[in-house]
Amino acid sequence: MAFWMKSSMGILLIILLLLQSQSSLGASSTTLDNFKQCVSLNSDLSVLPLSTVFFTPKDSSFTSILQSSAQNLRYLVPSAPKPEFIFTPLHDSHVQATVLCSKQLGLHLRIRSGGHDYEGLSYVSENETPFIVVDLSNLRAVNVDIQDNTAWIQAGATIGEVYYRISQKSKVHGFPAGLCTSLGIGGHITGGAYGTLMRKYGLGVDNVVDAKIVDVHGKILDRETMGENLFWAIRGGGGASFGIILWWKIKLVPVPEKVSVFTVAKTLEQGGTKLLHRWQQVVDKLDENLFIRAIIQTAAASAGDKSKKTIATAYQGMFLGGADKLISVMEQSFPELGLTRKDCTEMSWIESVLYIASFPSGTPPEVLLQGKSTFKNYFKAKSDFVKDPIPETGLEGLWKRMTEEESPLTIWTPYGGKMSKVSESETPFPHRNGTVFMIQWLSLWQDEETDSVKHFDWIRNVYSYMAPYVSKFPRQAYVNYRDLDLGMNKKDETNFIESGGFGNKYFKDNFDKLVLVKTMVDPDNFFRHEQSIPPLPNSSSKKMGYCPSA
Repeated sequence: MAFWMKSSMGILLIILLLLQSQSSLGASSTTLDNFKQCVSLNSDLSVLPLSTVFFTPKDSSFTSILQSSAQNLRYLVPSAPKPEFIFTPLHDSHVQATVLCSKQLGLHLRIRSGGHDYEGLSYVSENETPFIVVDLSNLRAVNVDIQDNTAWIQAGATIGEVYYRISQKSKVHGFPAGLCTSLGIGGHITGGAYGTLMRKYGLGVDNVVDAKIVDVHGKILDRETMGENLFWAIRGGGGASFGIILWWKIKLVPVPEKVSVFTVAKTLEQGGTKLLHRWQQVVDKLDENLFIRAIIQTAAASAGDKSKKTIATAYQGMFLGGADKLISVMEQSFPELGLTRKDCTEMSWIESVLYIASFPSGTPPEVLLQGKSTFKNYFKAKSDFVKDPIPETGLEGLWKRMTEEESPLTIWTPYGGKMSKVSESETPFPHRNGTVFMIQWLSLWQDEETDSVKHFDWIRNVYSYMAPYVSKFPRQAYVNYRDLDLGMNKKDETNFIESGGFGNKYFKDNFDKLVLVKTMVDPDNFFRHEQSIPPLPNSSSKKMGYCPSA
């Protein structure tokens, strides 16, 4: 009898475990169905074929959608975490429903507008799984109003599309934002957005006059209804911390019918070290119509012996005016470069966009409508801000380290002009007056099988070497060049001090205000990723008196 009872209890336990397992599998398999149903009830999705907007790993097109705008191949390897599904909304209401339904179903959400985030944070979640991706690439309207000198642009449009649509309405209007034309405008502007017009007109965030954002309650807020604190935070406070950007309203800026561009390359053997030292001394003091960046790479020291390396620096410039005026400015301010009239090409502003983005000469501007990035690499990046010129001895030590790496790249971007006239606290982007130039560090490789550890070691060693020559207390970094080496938020949200580590580097003293705004609008930290703005510990909307218009 006892044996029978034990056997029966054992069988019953097995049945219960099987039922529990089936229930769990059923819950997992119906997550997408529940999400679809929820979104259909909360938006206009019911009238659309669901197969056009949802993609799971079982779908043949899932991989192509996931990879479509992703730039860093490190986050596309098979071992990288993949989303449960990708949702590509076609209407603002779909994005609202995404927030409501993700909260209702307890789904972790990642938001992608362009996919250029350097650490893959918009389409990979290393610490929180399962997760889903809402990809805004279908939301790409650009409505230009030349009479009002403004444009409303949707988050999924690329900056290249924005530039093209402006140029189609006017040859003498532009917008000061990124150099890489496949950047998604939604995330790009949230970090600052710099380009060739920055010394004349500042950053993209300095030329935003309104926005529409989906908040944690699924409401669409504009500048008036979100209030000035939140409007301040989204213009430079980094993406995906406060809500989902739907639209930016940007202010257009005047450009001449003809601008002038040039690229002059110099190697170490041609006096490259002294020339770069001189560039540092003058670059932030040049005419604000002139932008000259330095692109520094290794090159073969001679055609006959490619094993020996040298350093080649390309001085790439854009001037808001004709070539004769440019030559006059250069002869007065930077004659050491030896710029000649034959080095310069006059073209329209939209043509200069293509030139700076390295499209072949003669490429029609319509290529900007393709939107997607063709530049995909495995890479690791870092950034720095420089307050005083790096001495020649410091440069020589850098050259030695660069020749030890297979494919190093560093880009030095000039400040001064308008960038020195905007207060550090005007927007969350604090890197203003006193900055001579910004440095982007890159190690790139092409093969998944390559030992990535050596590339990580190299860029970290260079970063350590450069510490005496760059900004200090804090050592500053650019939020659009995300670097997880600077620290990460923890899932349990207890390590608030570590959050301040990367926060102070990206935002300096503005980080404290960003935390307060975050606590006010998203106290439960629904919008989060590895380096999102954290709310104050133990906060709640009731305690903080949450009000969208505050």
